Amino acid sequence: MASASLNPFGTLARHRNFRLFWYGQTLSLVGTWMQGMAQGWLALELTNNAFLVGAVAAAGSLPILLFTLPAGVIVDHERKLRLVILMQVMMLLQATALWLFTLTGHIGMGSLLVLAALGGLCSAIEIPARQALIVHLVSREDLQGAIALNSSGFNLARIVGPALAALTIASLGIAWCFGLNALSFVTVIGGLLLIRLPEGADEATEREGTRAEALIEGLRYMAGTPAVRALMGLVAIYGIFGGPYLTLMPVVARDQLGLGAGGYGALLSSVGIGGVVGALVVAGAAGRLPRQSLLYGSAIAFCVLLIAFSFTRTLWGAVPILVATGFMMIVVNALANGLLQSIVPNALRGRLMAAYSFLIVGLAQAAGSFGAGAVARAAGVRWAIGGGAAIMLAYTLVARARTPSLTPPAA
Repeated sequence: MASASLNPFGTLARHRNFRLFWYGQTLSLVGTWMQGMAQGWLALELTNNAFLVGAVAAAGSLPILLFTLPAGVIVDHERKLRLVILMQVMMLLQATALWLFTLTGHIGMGSLLVLAALGGLCSAIEIPARQALIVHLVSREDLQGAIALNSSGFNLARIVGPALAALTIASLGIAWCFGLNALSFVTVIGGLLLIRLPEGADEATEREGTRAEALIEGLRYMAGTPAVRALMGLVAIYGIFGGPYLTLMPVVARDQLGLGAGGYGALLSSVGIGGVVGALVVAGAAGRLPRQSLLYGSAIAFCVLLIAFSFTRTLWGAVPILVATGFMMIVVNALANGLLQSIVPNALRGRLMAAYSFLIVGLAQAAGSFGAGAVARAAGVRWAIGGGAAIMLAYTLVARARTPSLTPPAA
C-alpha cells in the first residue's frame, strides 16, 4: 500500500473514467497552450503594446468574472459530464473561427478580443463543471492525487504546447496554432463520450428556490466556513498578483531578455517543466503530505522566486528560476484545490469550484492582467511582476500566522 501511494500514476491505473478524461484533456490542453501563446504573440505583433497584450488575456477572463458564479448553480443542478462536452464543442468552434480569421488575414484587435471573450464565456461554465466532475471519476481517497494529476497534464501541455507553437509559427504561421487547437478538441470530446459513470452518479438534481437563493447559499457557506474562507483568500491574492507574470511573458521575452517566439516558448516550457514535477510530487505523496505547512511554505517560495525573476536579464538566468517557480505555483494550486474539494459537501461542489474559478481565472486575469499591463506600461515589467510578488509575500506571512486548521473532516 505504501508503494502504491507513492506512485503518481496510480490513480490513472485504478480508474478507467479518469484515465479517459486525463488523456483527452491533456492532449487538448496542448492545443490550448498553443492558442494562448499565439494570441499573446499576435496581439504584440498587431499593436506593439504591453497593455493590449494584457487586455487580450483579460478579455478571455472577463466573462468568467461576470458569469462563473451563476454558472456554479447550473453545475450543481445539471449533469456535469454533459455540460463539459457541450462547452468543449463550443470551444472547438471558437478555435476554428480564430484559425479562419487569421488564415485569411481578417484578424484585428477587435475580432481577437471578441473571440477571446467568447472562449471565456464557454470557460465560465466548463471550468467549474470539469473541476466538479473529477470527484465522480475517482474514489474519494484518490481525489487529491487526481487533482494533482490534472495539474500535471496542464503543465505537461504547457511544456509541449509552446514548443509546438514556436515551431508552428516559424514554419506555418500563427494561424495554424489556432487550427491545431481546434483539431485537439476532438481528442477530449472523444474521451468524454467514452466515459461511463456509475448508476446515480452525476445525476441532475432539482433546485430548491431561485438561482439567486442558491447562489447566496453557496456564498454564505464559503464566508461562514473558516478553512474555506482562508483558502479562498490565498487563491485570490495569488491569482491577482501572481498569475500576470505569465500574461506578461511575451513582453519579458522580447523587451527584457531580447528573445523571439522561440525564446518565449522556452520560458513557458520552463514553467511547465517545474509544474509537471510539482504536480507529480503531490500526486505521488498525496496521503503523506503535511498539506497546510507545505501550502504556505510553497507560497512563500513562489513569491521569492518571482521577485528574483523580475531582476533576471538573460535566458539562462531565467530558465532555472522559472522551473522552480512552476514547481511552487502548481504545488500551491493543487494543494489549495485538493483541500477545498476535500472540505466541501457534494451539494455545493459546483458553486465552490465556480467561486474558485472566479478568483483564480476571472478576477485574477481580468483585474490582474489589466493591472499588471498598466503597471508594465507605466513603470516597466520588472515592477509589474516583482511588485505583485512583494504584495503576495506580505499577505502570506500574515495569513500563515492567522489561518485556522485546514485539515479536512474524516470521510
